[in-house]
Amino acid sequence: MGARIERLVTSGRFTLDGGTWDVDNNVWIVGDDDEVIVIDAAHDADAVAAAVGDRRLTAIVCTHAHNDHIDAAPALADRTGAPVLLHPDDLPLWKQTHPDRAPDAELTDRQTVVVAGAELTVLHTPGHAPGAVCLYAPALGALFSGDTLFAGGPGATGRSYSDFPTIIDSISRHLLALPGDTVVHTGHGQTTTVGAEAPHLQEWIARGF
Repeated sequence: MGARIERLVTSGRFTLDGGTWDVDNNVWIVGDDDEVIVIDAAHDADAVAAAVGDRRLTAIVCTHAHNDHIDAAPALADRTGAPVLLHPDDLPLWKQTHPDRAPDAELTDRQTVVVAGAELTVLHTPGHAPGAVCLYAPALGALFSGDTLFAGGPGATGRSYSDFPTIIDSISRHLLALPGDTVVHTGHGQTTTVGAEAPHLQEWIARGF
């Protein structure tokens, strides 16, 4: 059996710049019956570990270091032995949540993460956060976009460490060039496709969103 995609939704709080918001996060588990990776270990290490089950967890990949995407990563790593992977440009954000525990390894642009025979290519897509990344798995027809691209537009850029022109550049250069039928598995909410979002780029630019 080849690699497949599983979705777990966990709930908690996102905190930045003195504000706090209740959020539901998508945790994506990619792999087969033997081994998996987790993309964004959010809020509840016990729930994520239960979803992984007795499969070997080979990596905990962070699409960016906002606290709601990484708060459960160290606990999950401690109980499974899996390394936490983060782009180094997001270390300042990481340290706000985990000042005494560093990620285990760096993510780099065009790096390949392999699980259950499926290759996921890391795309550095700054804008929502400096070290934000997406992961493209062509064999699965899937893009894991974190908070860079959602159904309806780009991720928020109104807070520290974010920048609207940068996220627009990341999306237009790296994501909208992918096949239109690529399914976009987002950090929050429902999936979309590249083809559904691509026609709206100029609308986003015009309204600054």
